[in-house]
Amino acid sequence: MYGLLLESFLEVVQDKYGEEMAEKIRRQANVPQHTFVTHKVYSETLIPRMVSAIVDLTGDKVEEIMDLMGSSFVTFVTRYGYDKLLRVLGRNFRDFLNGLDNLHEYLRFSYPKLKPPSFFVDNETADGLTLHYRSKRKGFIHYVKGQIRMVAKIFYNMNVDVQVISESRTEAMTHVIMKLYFDNSAYDDVLKDDHPSTNEFIPSTQLNVSSQMFFSAFPFHMVFTRALVISSTGTGLQAILPDLCGKQVDIEFALSRPLLELSWSNIMSHTNNIFELTTTDPIILRGRDESTFEEDFDSVSRTTSMSGGFELEAQKHLKLKGQMMYMKEWNAMMFLGTPVMPNLDTMFNTGLYINDLSMHDSSRDLVLAGTQQSVELKLALDQEQQKSKKLEDSMRKLDIEMRKTDLLLYQMIPKAIADRLRRGEKSLNICETFESVTILFSDVVGFTSICSLITPMQVVAMLNSMYTVFDRLSERHNVYKVETIGDAYMVVSGAPSRSKLHAHHICELAIDMLHSMKKIPDPSNREDHLRIRIGDEDPHQSNNQRTH
Repeated sequence: MYGLLLESFLEVVQDKYGEEMAEKIRRQANVPQHTFVTHKVYSETLIPRMVSAIVDLTGDKVEEIMDLMGSSFVTFVTRYGYDKLLRVLGRNFRDFLNGLDNLHEYLRFSYPKLKPPSFFVDNETADGLTLHYRSKRKGFIHYVKGQIRMVAKIFYNMNVDVQVISESRTEAMTHVIMKLYFDNSAYDDVLKDDHPSTNEFIPSTQLNVSSQMFFSAFPFHMVFTRALVISSTGTGLQAILPDLCGKQVDIEFALSRPLLELSWSNIMSHTNNIFELTTTDPIILRGRDESTFEEDFDSVSRTTSMSGGFELEAQKHLKLKGQMMYMKEWNAMMFLGTPVMPNLDTMFNTGLYINDLSMHDSSRDLVLAGTQQSVELKLALDQEQQKSKKLEDSMRKLDIEMRKTDLLLYQMIPKAIADRLRRGEKSLNICETFESVTILFSDVVGFTSICSLITPMQVVAMLNSMYTVFDRLSERHNVYKVETIGDAYMVVSGAPSRSKLHAHHICELAIDMLHSMKKIPDPSNREDHLRIRIGDEDPHQSNNQRTH
């Protein structure tokens, strides 16, 4: 998952719940990052963990949270200029939805590791349509619903009612069918264009083009029958896969997009989608010595070795992207594709050359221009990631120091008071009057004589061991430690946290303090233990003292 989604998510959390709550959510979700790099890939579990933390801390529903995050993401990406892309995806909302599956294809150059969902439209009427949503991620249904409604509102000035008809899940895929209700009058115009009036004169011109000429214009095409048997391939495919004819498309290729099973019926119903096919087996380069190829492969791919062995292996597979066209005269399907070449390394490893690519499209220009810019883009991205890492390290150190500061502050001021001061409350507003509290004082019996018989370090160790026990008991009995001076220990119950049982808490603490002294030896007399004197006082009752 790219940082663009996570940065948007984090910003919405801060705007909706505030900086303090956002920090609590981040800590409970165990998210170490304070910020995210938009083009960096992060763990897929970050958003589910943050959503779970929001539900636990705020009580908000998961559906409401994800819907808000989805709608906010549409406005968030406008600052990166993606609103211009969204505006030109369709003349109207139906065109946008029909081309929605292709949207992520336009972002592949900026986000090469993108794992996008798949969308398909059917059952279109003047009142709306049915949208199929497939994704390898789970739990993003309401996120998508929020995005759809916000796109319709911002770019097409219309309200859309989105209703989930069905939802099916497997370990690898989530398939959701949604019914979208909106003013789809543009669909009526399409029907009129598809069925022109019989009175209109439509001139037609037939151009006789031989199959050889047609196929040479598309060097990476494939023609296959209803049984998915390949009957013809272009010259570009023949150069690297000469034995394709007569084989099964669904065996030789894997369908990457759309997220469907590669079958005739699925292809026929998705001809308006971009198809992406990847060879199931790596390309075996013919006419090149195997050992030489391995050396060349290592040298060419050394610059990309940091990406991992999986990417290097993927470079040996040929990836084709294009459209499916049903040829009625042949009763066959034609795939008009072009190879996906992110860089020259991939081209070299698949056995292709520049002159194998079509001249009539931008394939050659994209490969060459992309190669020239890739070094600069990689350098800029590396610099951005280094800055982000330094910032993240600084934020992590700051977080540690803030925790130390909190611990020190809470030892000086009650936590409730410190939190109110942090929120900006005036000091006079924090002042309170407590009608009834109970205060406990304690000191060590014979402290002066004990200190005269031991070293200063032994005195410090004795007080530290005793006060460590007392502090632990104070937290257990809901009392607040006011001060320690020498051997004197002072706590209060009923303030700053009000309690009707303040005297009860102090008495229980006093008893436990007396019992605990049996485990603390007297450093001046190893055969005996320390003794303390305790006094507790309530303004409405008499003073009591105990010695043990």
